[in-house]
Amino acid sequence: MRVLVLGCGYVGKAFAQTLAEQGAFVQGTCRSAASAEELRQAGITPILFDGTISAELAEAAQQATHVLASIPPGQEGDPALLALSPVWTPKVGTWIAYLSTTGVYGDRAGGWAFEDDVPTPLSIEAKRRAEAEAGWRGITSPAHVFRLPGIYGPGRSALEQVLSGTARRIDKPGQVFSRAHRTDIVAALTASLANPNPGRIYNICDDHPCASGEVILEACKLLGREPPPLIPFEAAGLSEMGKRFYSECKRVSNVRAKEELGWKLAFPTFVEGLADCYEDLQTRQPS
Repeated sequence: MRVLVLGCGYVGKAFAQTLAEQGAFVQGTCRSAASAEELRQAGITPILFDGTISAELAEAAQQATHVLASIPPGQEGDPALLALSPVWTPKVGTWIAYLSTTGVYGDRAGGWAFEDDVPTPLSIEAKRRAEAEAGWRGITSPAHVFRLPGIYGPGRSALEQVLSGTARRIDKPGQVFSRAHRTDIVAALTASLANPNPGRIYNICDDHPCASGEVILEACKLLGREPPPLIPFEAAGLSEMGKRFYSECKRVSNVRAKEELGWKLAFPTFVEGLADCYEDLQTRQPS
């Protein structure tokens, strides 16, 4: 197994490290020398990528048996796909996956979003994701698409928001969001390795869509902190991006991934997920 991870961010690096620990040869792209050193420490061979193709990256793509793409698209499109397309024709049977977002569903007025629904993205970011999905599914060995909601996990959760004083509880009646723990996302990706279905789309999220304020309350409970006050949505003074975020309300179905991949959630709700994050936080704090 030769693995290439295009974009070793929060999820990409965890996936890469998981496969490296299982004995795979893993290469991953990053943008700085400091990040490259972090990847080496994790058993991942780094490749610097600034949007332009290099001989090293072209060779890694040609030799890869498994490719994960997780770099966000920009104004011009998906940077990895743009760079690789002229020099890379993936072999049939190559496992390829693209990490997208449930934002491509736009607003469902609290209803459920399923993989076969026609995407109706509202934000420019989600529109670019939908276009990137089409690009990755259109290559010779079509990519699996994993649509992700709000991602959290160790070092990146409501616990850090509470500790930094940035946590807010915004009251917008009926508003719900879906979310996914990083461990469960990596588990879904590795389950796909054993059950490939090129071009298939999967929603990856937990079983409990809910208001973000509920997650903040649980984080405060774990930390023994007083929760921040409830702020009416109209008085929250949100940025334009924040307003767009709250303009979408949907529940995301994860049934397909469970049934087709045999995927099982380690953290079916934010309660179990935050408990895991809290345990990790305790191990990282100085004694």
